[in-house]
Amino acid sequence: MQILQAEYPTPNHVLVHVTDPHFVAEGLLYGDMDPEPGLVEVLDAIEASGIAPEAIIFSGDLTDKGKAEAYQKLRTLCDAYAARMGTHIIWAMGNHDDRANFQRVMLDEEPQPGPVDRRYALGGLRVLVLDSTIPGFHHGEISEDQLRWLAAELETPADGGTLLVMHHPPVPPVQDLAVLSELRNQTGLAEVLEGSDVIGILSGHTHCSVFSVFAGIPVSVAASTSYTQDLALPSGAMQGRDGARSFNLVRIHGRTPVTAVVPVGEYRKFGTPISAEETRRRLEAAAITIPGNATNRTGGTLTGRS
Repeated sequence: MQILQAEYPTPNHVLVHVTDPHFVAEGLLYGDMDPEPGLVEVLDAIEASGIAPEAIIFSGDLTDKGKAEAYQKLRTLCDAYAARMGTHIIWAMGNHDDRANFQRVMLDEEPQPGPVDRRYALGGLRVLVLDSTIPGFHHGEISEDQLRWLAAELETPADGGTLLVMHHPPVPPVQDLAVLSELRNQTGLAEVLEGSDVIGILSGHTHCSVFSVFAGIPVSVAASTSYTQDLALPSGAMQGRDGARSFNLVRIHGRTPVTAVVPVGEYRKFGTPISAEETRRRLEAAAITIPGNATNRTGGTLTGRS
């Protein structure tokens, strides 16, 4: 019997992307909503799934007011999940965050002036975290110094390509009012990224799932764990809602990233469940094999530098 190979090998990397938990030190978010249960719901779903991601990437707005106590509450919660899942967490700044408290509590570093840009390595995959925030404002921008840093980082291609993480997505907003807080002056960023080894951009900020392309690079925006935007409204209208949460599953096959939105919550199930063993049996019966990847997964290693 002739054995057929699947078009793509197993993924080199499996990541989870979540964003915008907007934790508060005390009280409620906007006076009537506790953001913690939403994140717990998402993290519970990730843990129960058995996905076992190499890293969970948080793309900003970790807190709502930038208070040190809120960061500590968030980190204590997330570290416990990460320890049980045997994974790492990569944090990024958002426009609601405070650079000093973020560095001190989330990165265990003494605060340094300026944007908090970081470099991480997951085996051969490079993850660059770019701080797109401007203190005191909700819109984003990348400075000339940051563009020079990014260009220098990208001069040498990474073995497995590069993921860029930044809070403000460099794509057109899907809500009219969101232009007030979009990423501005995107031309310089596009010039640096064009022709580079960046295989994907992960962002947050919009509180809804968005997919687009920037400088020829796929952009994936995760929805918020705190509250989400209702997009089924007339043009120009905007309304947040306490529900419809999800996380993004990111699987990288060589240099091909695939992002899937994973809704959380309990729903009625139907059909006969198929186990992983049954999947293997059916593929074998069909004489189809999914080739392994020599560089598949990194064994959980993570290194990071500024």
